[in-house]
Parts: sequence; structure tokens; C-alpha cells
Amino acid sequence: MTAPTPPSAPPTAGGLAAAEGRPKALRAPEWRNWSRAESARPIRIETPSTPDAVQRAVQAAARQALTIKAIGAGHSFTGIAVAEGVQLLLDRLSGVVAVDEASGRVTLAAGTRLWQLPKLLAPYGLALQNMGDIDRQTIAGATSTGTHGTGGSFGGLATQITGLTLVTGAGELLRISETENAELLPAARIGLGALGIVVDVTIQCVPAFSLQAVERPEPLPEVLDGYLERSAAADHFEFYWFPHTQLALTKTNTRLPADAPKQPLNPVGRWIDDELMANGLYRGLCALATLTPAMVPSVNRLAGRLTGDRSFTDASHRVFVTNRTVRFRELEYALPRAAVPEALRELDRLIERRGWRVSFPVEVRSAASDDTWLSTAYGRATGYIAVHRYYRETRPDQLEYFTEVEKIMVAAGGRPHWGKLHTRDAEFFAGAYPRFGEFLAVRDRLDPGRLFRNPYLDRVLGE
Repeated sequence: MTAPTPPSAPPTAGGLAAAEGRPKALRAPEWRNWSRAESARPIRIETPSTPDAVQRAVQAAARQALTIKAIGAGHSFTGIAVAEGVQLLLDRLSGVVAVDEASGRVTLAAGTRLWQLPKLLAPYGLALQNMGDIDRQTIAGATSTGTHGTGGSFGGLATQITGLTLVTGAGELLRISETENAELLPAARIGLGALGIVVDVTIQCVPAFSLQAVERPEPLPEVLDGYLERSAAADHFEFYWFPHTQLALTKTNTRLPADAPKQPLNPVGRWIDDELMANGLYRGLCALATLTPAMVPSVNRLAGRLTGDRSFTDASHRVFVTNRTVRFRELEYALPRAAVPEALRELDRLIERRGWRVSFPVEVRSAASDDTWLSTAYGRATGYIAVHRYYRETRPDQLEYFTEVEKIMVAAGGRPHWGKLHTRDAEFFAGAYPRFGEFLAVRDRLDPGRLFRNPYLDRVLGE
């Protein structure tokens, strides 16, 4: 199914250049990502509901010399999902494809949203091993960009992949798993959308489990001094630091059996903490701070006093995930874990030295080393530092924050998250990832005509 189709016939002569020269009025509606930082007006939009339909879309795009991209949920802050030619919406390619109950492996259609998984996996008594704190993404989009949660002994979402199926640049359906085309699996787990259109993903799930959560404010110096030990000892440890304060909100989650006694948050209390305070009131404070930057330190001190200091036990997904409705823009770097405390201290000094007013907290997490070629945690125990700005903070002096933070992260040996803001290019990544050249060779094999390219991939992978 195709919707909506431009009123004029698709280009058959002149190739991509001719198609992209069309008046905007004849193109599909404008697409914008969640953070409102990226937009595109593709030639057309298609909504395939089967792998065969994806194949036909790719083959048609190739005949017409159009690029083609699947866009997921648009939660990446970079332009990784920008589709200038054909935009594929995979919402109709959703749900459970197959379940191997003996092994706990579940194959999911690419457009399945993470928030749907608890209900889909419940009949089999299964859960994802680890999750991030946002679940709006599609399974294919989240894994392709290296989405991760926290936990010093746990990898990102892509490390849970045991197989996937994609449509190559030749329009062929290719199965990649531990037994089929196994040599491609370390590249395809985090493929950035550059290797093909993923149509399904097989995930190694675990028996459903509960989490005991302890959230409390602590002095930042003590948290930094104990970060390495706590990241290694706790199942899942993270903290948020409020700039202009010496306060960190720590979150420690301990894994328990699914049948462990639960003590969930009171629904009213949860609504007050997570919706009224964390979203409603905080949105208003961010908007006010945008107009009056001098208020930011006071706002951060208030936020630190009004959040955290609670404990509860619930099903894993209810603890991992929080609802985020305040729009922001984010830069996140993966550092050698031992480099995190000093990098954050340097960030604190930078903010004060430059006199910036930063309303959003800085998030610090961790992940285990893994062997996926373009994983930010490839080959090393990793810590993550993520910085944010309210999406309406768009003045050059406000955005300079990202530029200067990035310098600290690069100097500390950091690798940027593929779906979050950064300025790195292919030359940088060739030095940052030992298997980068091999990934490019796989790309040449699966998409020699660069059907799946876009400006962002041209920058980070080369043309």
C-alpha cells in the first residue's frame, strides 16, 4: 500500500537529481523527528505490511534511482532517519513473528514498538534483558542506532539480537543469524540503516523478572568517587546531576524473580512524581528558564529537592521506563568507564567557567563491553555521559554547550551515540572503531549502489 502518492508520476528519467528538483508542493507531507531538530519532505511515503512489500518498495526505488529509508519512530536526534527519496513507515509491519519457547528467542516484526513488548511477551513469561528509559522507539530503529539502558554487566539492546532479516540494496531478502550468514551478524546488529531495510529482529529474551528500585539524592562528589564500584556491583546503576548544584539523583535497580513480592508506586504518587512534577511542572520551568536564564540555578536546586527519594518494586519494564513528554535535544558519548568521573568534573568546571545556564540534568549510565562492530561499547567496559537542552533553547550561545562538551568527551576517548547529536565524521570513526573498515566492506557488499544513503550516513560512513 502506498500513501500518500504525489499527484504526478514517479520519476523514471533523470534519476534522483530530477526527482529531488520537484516543487515541494508535489512532494509528500513534511516529516519531523521527535526533537524537532530534523525534517524532510520525501518524494513519497510507503507503508508496507509484509516483507514482500518492503522488497517491492526497494526494487521500485532502485529502478527510479531514488534513495529509500525506514524511519522508525523518529526518536533519533541526528538525521540518521532522514529520507529524501522514499520514506518507509513500518507501523503495519508489527507484532510477534515467531517464538521459540525452549530457547526464549522471539522474532519481532521491525515496526513493533518497545512499549508493546511487555504485553506481547507476557504469554510466554519472557522479558527483555535490559531496557532504556524510553520505549516509544521501534525494535528495528532502537537496535540499529545502538540504544542502551544501564547496567555494568549488561549490554545495549542490540547485544540481545541473535538474528535479523533485511532487504538488501538488490531487493533480496537476506537472513542473518548465528547459523545463516553468521559473518555479517556483528555488523548487522547495529547497522545504522546503511545495510538494508530490517524487516524482523530475533531477540534473546529472559524469564520475566522484577526490579527493586531505590532512588535518592546524594552529594555529587560522593557519587563520582563511588561510580566505578557502584556500576560494577549493582545490577543497574545510573545518576542524574543537576548543573549549578552539587546534587545527584541516584537510581539503583536490583533484579528479583518475577514472583517476588511487589511494592509498586502508588498510582497517585507516581502521577504526581512522573507526570505532574517531571513533565508538567518541569516543562513550565524549562520554558520560563528559556526566557529568564538567570533563574536556571534556582530551578535546578528546586528540581533536585522535589525529585527522587523513593523505593518500590515492580515488573522490570515498569521500573526501567519513564514517560518523557518534555522535548529536548541530546548529545551522548560513550567513554572508557574509568574516564567518566573526571570527565564529569571537567564538565562541571566548564559550565561554571563559561557562565552558561543549563536547565536539564546530565545523565550518567554504564554498559558492559561487547563485540558488535559499531557498538559504542565495543571492546571496553563503558560509561555514558548525556547532556541535554530544552528543544526551544536554540540560540548559538545555548547550542555552544554541545560543541564544548563534545571536546571534553572526544579528549576522554569518547564515541558518540549514533542517534544523538554530534559532529564526528568517517575519518574520526575509522580511528574510534577497530572494525570500521570491515563494516564499510559489508556495506559495499549489501548496498553497493548506496540506495540507503542520506546526508548523515554520508558524513559518518563516507560516500
